[in-house]
Amino acid sequence: MSTKIRKKTSQKQKIRFKHKKRIRDRMEGSVEKPRFAVYRSNKFIYAQLIDDQKGHTLVSASSLEKELGPKAGKSIEGAKQVGDLIAKRAKAKSISQVVFDRGGYIYHGRVKALADAAREAGLKF
Repeated sequence: MSTKIRKKTSQKQKIRFKHKKRIRDRMEGSVEKPRFAVYRSNKFIYAQLIDDQKGHTLVSASSLEKELGPKAGKSIEGAKQVGDLIAKRAKAKSISQVVFDRGGYIYHGRVKALADAAREAGLKF
């Protein structure tokens, strides 16, 4: 008899997943205006520009990348660097307008810093 170890989903995670689903029901990314998806873990922050019609990631950036340095992890400055980097990569692929998907996270702290840096670098939400 095998026993499965299940990780319990916390109440905070359940609420975030509910918010995430509600947000995703209202938006869809395309080639002209991709979805700017954000994922925030305790250590790192990730951002992607996604074409939902084809199911392809057009551009991605994260705080794990070597060009950002080792201290780009869990700081607001690191999130700003990731926002700037993804905006530069989007400009290189001639993407200027996006739909912002905060992924159920509160628009505060690292998520806000990433979005503001991407706006300053030229992306339009």
